[in-house]
Amino acid sequence: MKNVTLSADEHLIEQARQIARAQHKTLNSVFREWLEQYTGQSGSAKDFDALMRRLQHVDAGRHYSRDEMNAR
Repeated sequence: MKNVTLSADEHLIEQARQIARAQHKTLNSVFREWLEQYTGQSGSAKDFDALMRRLQHVDAGRHYSRDEMNAR
């Protein structure tokens, strides 16, 4: 893991620390989560694939027509 030095307003850093503390996290871990999301490595495609695998046992009972699926 590589260290990064950032600069920000002292008040903002303290607010961010308080929010992280309230979530039982460190500011460092919150930043890592943000960085993963920012770079798109949160795995949205992987998350979707994993969800589809977990739900493959679900059966609607039949195939629905386009009109039926779009009916409101």
